[in-house]
Amino acid sequence: MPAGLIALALGGFGIGLTEFVIMGLLPEVAADFRVSEASAGWFISGYALSVTVGALLVTAAVTRLPRKPVLMGLLVLFIVGNFLSAVSESYSAMLVGRIIAALCHGAFFGIGSVVAASLVPAHKKAGAIAIMFTGLTAANVLGVPFGTLLGQNFGWRSTFWAITVIGVIALAGIALMVPKASAEAAKSLRTEIGAFRSGQVWLSIIVTILGFGGMFGAFTYIAFTLTEVSGFAASSVPWLLVLFGAGLFVGNFLGGKAADKALDASLMVILGGLVLVLVFFALTASNSIATLVSLALMGGFGFATVPGLQMRVMHFATSAPTLASGANIGAFNLGNALGAWLGGVTISAGLGYTSPIWAGAGITVAALLVMVAAAVTAKRKAPSAPKPASDVEREPRAATVA
Repeated sequence: MPAGLIALALGGFGIGLTEFVIMGLLPEVAADFRVSEASAGWFISGYALSVTVGALLVTAAVTRLPRKPVLMGLLVLFIVGNFLSAVSESYSAMLVGRIIAALCHGAFFGIGSVVAASLVPAHKKAGAIAIMFTGLTAANVLGVPFGTLLGQNFGWRSTFWAITVIGVIALAGIALMVPKASAEAAKSLRTEIGAFRSGQVWLSIIVTILGFGGMFGAFTYIAFTLTEVSGFAASSVPWLLVLFGAGLFVGNFLGGKAADKALDASLMVILGGLVLVLVFFALTASNSIATLVSLALMGGFGFATVPGLQMRVMHFATSAPTLASGANIGAFNLGNALGAWLGGVTISAGLGYTSPIWAGAGITVAALLVMVAAAVTAKRKAPSAPKPASDVEREPRAATVA
């Protein structure tokens, strides 16, 4: 495994921890700043919106710059944002810190996906992207529970100090381990925008929005489902979510392997599997054992789509995958927002705490239908399998550390 992938994964771990750990610390943060739960919720929703904006605008702004220095600059932004969060003395200062940290999120994963793919041979590119995203899944499995415990025992600021240190280590890792040659092939903004002329790029982005929207439609309100329907104690919810996180970890790894073997076929199978898992969960949520199985499978099938969808966008963006890759990261967050909104609508309509799961299943069916259409039209236009983007195929062998 190229050492650069480890550095990219560590950066992904820190960024994932920043995004998700605040959920477990929200009561402490709200109490410290003397704001309502709804106001504190902007530390989450404000971050997500900033990720979407940053995925497009920041990526577009740096598209002509060498990728390795850009990745290092994005991590500096990440460090500054978390440092401001750690030392903030007011609600507004904390929110500014969250926004600054979020602006690097989409661009880091978008550009990092291209760099990760350049570090390995063509037949291992989706697997390399999966390794980078392993940092994000590890943040859910290990980082969030331990980050929450750290914040609860030593004050919530200690968690953000720890994340700041992780950012410094990741920055050093990228400086030392990511080869300069693998991260130099930036394109002009006009060329990058031209990638969006491909209908397959847009279809892939739509699948990303709907596929992730389906999973997060069910996941956003999972605490209510677990306590009000499945009968678990509120104190057990964080540890139950570790099971979901373990599913993310395994699904990400296996999804990358499957995508390297058969990209479109694997995505259709995974999305079909996610539909079945969500329907099973909705029907058996009152059974605690079935709920445990559903949590793990929902995480596994839900995140197994990530490396494949990211690779598919890069395939059809041809020679300019950077901005399209960043846009797809923004699409994941748009999917989160869509799923959360629709799940909230079903609960407000009085349909109960399993209704977001049914809504998630419906959104995932739509994702599957779009994916089938995308696969069929791609096959008609190009009977042979699409070649990986030439921009990331220039290094046919795994790069060595410079």
